[in-house]
Amino acid sequence: MRGDPEAYRKRYESRVDEQIRKAMEAGQFDDLPGAGKPLTLPSLHDENWWIRSKLRAEGVSTDALLPPSLRLRKEIEGLDDAVRDLRDEDAVRQVVVELDRRVVDHLRAPSGPAVPIRRPSADTVVERWREVRAASRPAPRPASTPPPGPHRPWWRRLRRG
Repeated sequence: MRGDPEAYRKRYESRVDEQIRKAMEAGQFDDLPGAGKPLTLPSLHDENWWIRSKLRAEGVSTDALLPPSLRLRKEIEGLDDAVRDLRDEDAVRQVVVELDRRVVDHLRAPSGPAVPIRRPSADTVVERWREVRAASRPAPRPASTPPPGPHRPWWRRLRRG
C-alpha cells in the first residue's frame, strides 16, 4: 500500500471537502428530503433546460417563451376553452374583443415568424359558447303527476258519500 490515506487527505482535501466529510461523518445529511430519490436532470439536448425549470418552479406556462404570433394563434385555438366557464354573453364578447384587439395590433406591426392568424369572430365564439352551455344543461324533468288527494281509509271509500 502506498502511503497513508489520512496523510493524502490532509494534503489534497480542500476546506470545503473537509467540512462536507465531517458533516457526513456526524450524520447531518441523514434524513434530508428527497434522500434516495432520483434526481430530475435536464434533457441532454435541451439548451434551455434551466429556463424551463425556472418557469415551472414559478408556475408560469412555457407559452411565455413563444413568439407573439404563435402565442396569439394558440390563444385563438384555445378560445372556446377560455370562455367555457363564463356566465354571460357580454363577458364572452369582451374576451373575444380583447383578443381581436391584440391580433389587430400584431397584424399592424408583425414580429416573429410569419404565421397566418385569423381574427376571431365574436358572433361565432358566442354561438359555440351557447351550444356548449345548452348541451351541458340537464334535460328538463317531465311534469310529475299531481299529488294524490287526502288519504282515505279503504272502508270509507266503500261508503258513498
